[in-house]
Order: sequence, then structure tokens, then C-alpha cells
Amino acid sequence: MEYRTLGSSGLQVPVLSFGTSTFGGKGRFFSAWGKLNAIEARRMIDICLDAGANLFDSADVYSEGAAEEILGAALKGRRDRALIATKMGLPLGDGVADSGTSGQRIVAAVEKALNRLQTDRIDLLQLHGFDASAPIDEVLAAFDSLVQSGKVRHVGASNFSGWQLMKSLASSDKNGWPRYVSHQVHYSLVGRDYEWELMPLAQDQGVSAMVWSPLGWGRLTGKVSRHQSAPAGSRLDTVAHWGLPVNEEKLYNVVDLL
Repeated sequence: MEYRTLGSSGLQVPVLSFGTSTFGGKGRFFSAWGKLNAIEARRMIDICLDAGANLFDSADVYSEGAAEEILGAALKGRRDRALIATKMGLPLGDGVADSGTSGQRIVAAVEKALNRLQTDRIDLLQLHGFDASAPIDEVLAAFDSLVQSGKVRHVGASNFSGWQLMKSLASSDKNGWPRYVSHQVHYSLVGRDYEWELMPLAQDQGVSAMVWSPLGWGRLTGKVSRHQSAPAGSRLDTVAHWGLPVNEEKLYNVVDLL
């Protein structure tokens, strides 16, 4: 396995990580992604660890927390062999306290994630998205308290725009707070917006990319072409309307070359 340094963190991570959105299968959206239980998940994690792919990415919103619970159970007894990345910030309910990235919610979300993951630390905590209602300084101050306490090692962002990421990095530099060392982004042959602004920003600021959906929500698996739509009942067929739009003609031009 090839390893690279994650941003400016000094943390060595594999070039291939394992996403856990297929764990649990709760809810209409995530049940279409997968319904792996703890036994099945442990087997998959065995394969990853044996191959040196020791970074596992999750989120509190994945199957209403079940993905984190299954990941924690599957890593029980071998936590030190793995790196855990998880995300928070997307709505988990309709209540006022169920969404956003206020400092209070960040701290509370981390405590709940630690319990679900059966661990005392999160190697990489990422905001699942930018919350315009939460002051950036409040967000980063909360991260600082979590890093200082040892509950979080490094912080990252996900799905930020260029100005959102740069403003956050500037605040971190000004106040001596933890910097985002990674940015989890949508990037594939049919989704290349990352290249325009975020990629040069990341190179300049030392922020590594953690790519989500490199196969374009399954469009680049070889199962979709001009003459073959997504199989009925597949993940793409079921939940594509919730994802980023893809120009079909550009898609097929790419697929024709594969």
C-alpha cells in the first residue's frame, strides 16, 4: 500500500481509504447504499487491514449513527491498527439542536460519536458541510478545545467552497487554532469542478483531498453506457436524484473512452 502525508498534519494515510456508508442500511437513502451488519463489516475491515488500507471514513448521518456503531464494533480489540475519520454537521432531525455546527453541537456530536465508535479519540473529524449560521471562529474554537483535550487529533472539511475554506484557514492562522488538513470533495471524470479553484487552493495551503464518489455515483463502473441505463433497483437508479447532476452527453463521452 502507498501512503501519503495528510495535508500539514504529519499523519500518514493510505492512498485508498474505506467509506462506511454501506454499514447499517437505515433509512430510505442509506438502505439503497448497503445493509452490512457488524459481522459482514468486520470481514471487509479484515481485508482492508491486511492490505494496509487502514483509514476508515464514517459520519454520524450514515444510517442514523448505525455506521459508526458497526465500525466501532468491527474494530474492537484492534483500534490501534486503524485510523478513524468521521463527519458531523448535517441534520439528524427536525429539532433546533439537530443541525448546524455551533460550538455546542460540535462538542456534543463528538461525545456521541466517541461512544458509538467505542474509542477515546477520532483521528480526523470533518465538518460534513459549511454552516453559514455558525461563526467560523466559534467552530474553530470548538475544534481547538477538542484537539487540546485529546478527543480529536486533526480536523478537516467537506463540500466547502473556496472562500469558505480559505476564510477558515485564515482564522486558524490568526488565532493559532487547528487548521483543516483535508477537504473531502466530489471529484471524478464526470465531476471535475474541484480542479478550477479548490485544487490550486489546496496545493497552496497544504490541504489534502479526500475524494468522495470517484466513480460518479456508480456511473463509471462499466455498468452504465449510452445503451444501458443503471440497473433497476441499483443504488444509482434509486438515489441519483439526490446527488449532484451529471450532463449525460459528457458522461457518455467519458464512458465511451473507458
